[in-house]
Amino acid sequence: MADTIVEQLARFTSDADFDTLPPEAVDESKRLLLDAMGCALGAVDEPKGKIGIDYGKLTGGTDGDATIIGTDERVSIFGASFANGELINALDFDAVLPPGHVSPYVLPTTMAMAESRGRSGREVLAAVALSHEMSYRFYKSMDYLRDVQNDSMDLSPVIGYSVTVFGGTAAAGKLAGQSTETLANALGIAAATAPVNAMRPWIKHAPSSTLKYLLAGTLTQATLTAVHMAELGHTGDLQILDDAEVGFRRYIGTRRWEPNNITDALGTEWRFLAEQSYKPYPHCRILHAPLHALTEILETHDIKPDEIDAIRCWGEAAVMHPLWQSRVIEKTHDAQFDIAHGLSVGAHRVVPSRAWHAPELVFSESVLGLMDKVTFEPHPDYFKALSANPSARPTRIEVDARGTTFSADRTYPKGSPSPDPTTRMTTDELVTKFRINAQDVLPENRIDQVVDTVLGVDEIDDFGAVMRLLAPNSTTA
Repeated sequence: MADTIVEQLARFTSDADFDTLPPEAVDESKRLLLDAMGCALGAVDEPKGKIGIDYGKLTGGTDGDATIIGTDERVSIFGASFANGELINALDFDAVLPPGHVSPYVLPTTMAMAESRGRSGREVLAAVALSHEMSYRFYKSMDYLRDVQNDSMDLSPVIGYSVTVFGGTAAAGKLAGQSTETLANALGIAAATAPVNAMRPWIKHAPSSTLKYLLAGTLTQATLTAVHMAELGHTGDLQILDDAEVGFRRYIGTRRWEPNNITDALGTEWRFLAEQSYKPYPHCRILHAPLHALTEILETHDIKPDEIDAIRCWGEAAVMHPLWQSRVIEKTHDAQFDIAHGLSVGAHRVVPSRAWHAPELVFSESVLGLMDKVTFEPHPDYFKALSANPSARPTRIEVDARGTTFSADRTYPKGSPSPDPTTRMTTDELVTKFRINAQDVLPENRIDQVVDTVLGVDEIDDFGAVMRLLAPNSTTA
């Protein structure tokens, strides 16, 4: 009898090993770790980050063996995973991979389990790669956020990132040393206990909730619960992914289900590498191409905010929904998604960092006033470009200032792999981003140490030593 999809995923997890990873996957996994750690450090004083820390301490005790990033707290792996998931995602500065975000859901449990179990850097890199690969493959089997039908957006009534529960469970289970059989049960349990896909109402309703598209901490708890329940003897439904009528496909809400995309060449082709992206701005990814174009105009001509008479943007056709178009900024969180506000902040030429979410900038008269001068429309070539290349985000920005109209265009956003090699964020650029996020949280010499250690993590025998570097007053750093 042929293996079920769950069993194939379990075997892939068991077989995934540092020595079998292509060099590109090793490098990308290091970059993902560094970027996520930096995003978490930058968010320790943000409202969402602080709530995550407080809840991590509440549920994780005070005498654990896992680090909450940017603090001196060591709690249980459950508490650390919750807090670190919320921290990584708090600024909306974290890496992007279809289905949208993956790192804040799969890396916190990877980090905590590896620290708790004393796993090596090589074992961690294998877990990072497999968790992202698995999450990406599930997305390619289900409804897309950007489904184009007859030159229009077909936004599914049910969308979200709950499929990352499989990658997170696989990584945590592997680092826990589980057998292939136990991993299969863990994945079956994860499928039956995954959080619901509640992203669609979040997009429709404004102002938006601070839970976002999926509470990262909750997803981490689901993965750890699945791993531990399997370890303790619970069994999962191994057919849950094969049964399209009543299984995962049906109750998670996807209309499209192409499971061959999950298993095809699994373990031999690492497909997440082609679409792994990073954020140069702490704002929803949809605005990155417009912000890059706007920055080019303003810096080239040294245009000040009070000189601007109008900003016109043509961009993503997928964002004609209240989340992005509301212009209601009640919380600093709202500033992460509103298009008019984001372009207004970008026009103030503040270094992309947590400073973008500082109340004194978010609610400043200059930023709020400039919002009224911003207009947005879908780009006329959007559907054609997206159909030709999934990374395409055709964008045009026009700025009226000094009696002149200045313009700039983009086809691909900065941070994404694309036919234009300049759009990919280099490792040096990610290091610079990390330094900006880590400043004022870690000492300068510690920042250097973290960068060097993470980029050379395959030489580290105990990953816990890496995590302890992220505690500001660590005596073991």
